[in-house]
Amino acid sequence: MKGKRVDLGDSSCGIARSLQVVGEWWSLLIIREAFKGKERFGEFQKSLGLAKNILSTRLKKLVDEGVFRIEDDPGSATSHRYVLTPKGEKLGVVLVALWQWGEENCLGPGELEYGLVDKDSGQPIEQLKLTTTSGLPLGPRDFRLARIGADAHPASKEHTHG
Repeated sequence: MKGKRVDLGDSSCGIARSLQVVGEWWSLLIIREAFKGKERFGEFQKSLGLAKNILSTRLKKLVDEGVFRIEDDPGSATSHRYVLTPKGEKLGVVLVALWQWGEENCLGPGELEYGLVDKDSGQPIEQLKLTTTSGLPLGPRDFRLARIGADAHPASKEHTHG
């Protein structure tokens, strides 16, 4: 039995709010296809093999959330294109992080057929790394959530779970 989806739109957690927008896996795959150059409904449908009603629902939500904008299709008077907005373009780093995590943790030896490379030079993309604003490298357990704002104390030990 499927549970009712919880609305995370009012959460003060950045992860919860992000998942409210792109948390369904089809949404991230649609965005991945946009980064690969797909712009038309039929292109997304063909490349993903997704049922048209599900694709339509996901694209509508992504447009409503400002991830895509709809533009006229110069090649057709009856169709339009879905173009990533600047907000949508910023999801590129999320896709790279997921790709790199998947490469390392989900694929076995010899399973990887493609890798992420720089578009112009063809050089492999370096692993994403966490750093402080001053460039200090951080490991996976070297950060925490802390209150932001006028009442925040720099040494605050607040642990807010997202």
